[in-house]
Amino acid sequence: MDNYQSSNKLILVDYEPNGIATITINRPKSLNSLTKSMMIDLAKEFKKLDGNESVRVVILTGSGRAFSSGVDLTSAEDVFKGDVKNLDEDLVHQMELCRKPIIGAINGFAITAGFEIALACDILIASKSAQFIDTHARFGIFPSWGLSQKLSRVIGSNRAREVSLTARPVNAEMAEKWGLVNHVVDGDELLKKARDVAVAIVRNNEDLVLRYKSVINDGLRLDLGHALALEKDRAHSYYDGMTKEQFEKMQIFIAGRSSNKPPSKM
Repeated sequence: MDNYQSSNKLILVDYEPNGIATITINRPKSLNSLTKSMMIDLAKEFKKLDGNESVRVVILTGSGRAFSSGVDLTSAEDVFKGDVKNLDEDLVHQMELCRKPIIGAINGFAITAGFEIALACDILIASKSAQFIDTHARFGIFPSWGLSQKLSRVIGSNRAREVSLTARPVNAEMAEKWGLVNHVVDGDELLKKARDVAVAIVRNNEDLVLRYKSVINDGLRLDLGHALALEKDRAHSYYDGMTKEQFEKMQIFIAGRSSNKPPSKM
C-alpha cells in the first residue's frame, strides 16, 4: 500500500493499487475521539477521495479498541458552535456527497458522533466487540449529523427511540439482528471482510456502481412513489445516452466472452 498521513498523523490514508482506499482514525489512546482539526481533516479526505479517479471504494475504520468515541468533549464548544454550518468542513456532509461506496469497519466503540459517522457509511462490517451508543441525551448534546433521523429509518422508530432516549449500548449481535450492520466477524477478520466486500464492488462496472449508490441513497430521501419515478427517470437517461457499441459490449459481457478484468465504464 501507498501510505499518506495528515500533518498531525491522526488521520491515515492507505491507497491500494486495486482502487481501494482505507482511512484510519488514529487516536487510539483517546478511543479515537475527534477534535475539530481531525473532523476537518476527515472531511477534506473524503472530498479528495471523491475526486480521485483511481479510487473505487473507501473503507473507514479506527485504530485500537474503538471506531470512534465521538467528539472530544474537552473542546465541545469549539466543535459545536459554527462547524455544523460550514459544509466544506462538515465530515458527514462530505461523506454523503462522496460518490464512492463507503464501507465502515467498526472495530469497537462507535459512540454518538462516531455512531453518526457509521450511519453515513453505505455498508457496515462490525467486529464482535463493536458497540453502538447514542449519548446525546445523556450529555445534553443535540444531534446534528443525522442520528435522530437516520437510525429510525434503519432499525425502526421504536427501537431507535429506545437506543437514543436510554443511551444504552447496542452490541454487534443486536446490531446485526436489527439490520444496522451487514456482517459481524472476529476482530482479526474485520479488515479482511471489509476488503472482501470492497473487492467484490471493484469487480463490477465502475460507472454503474456510482449510479446505483446514488439512486439508492437519493431514493431513500423520498417516498416510494417518487423514488420509483426517480429510478425510472435515471434509467431512461442512462440508456438514452448509451451508444450501439456500448450495447454490443454489454451483450458480449453477458454472454461470458469478456476478459476477467473489471468491466470498464460503459
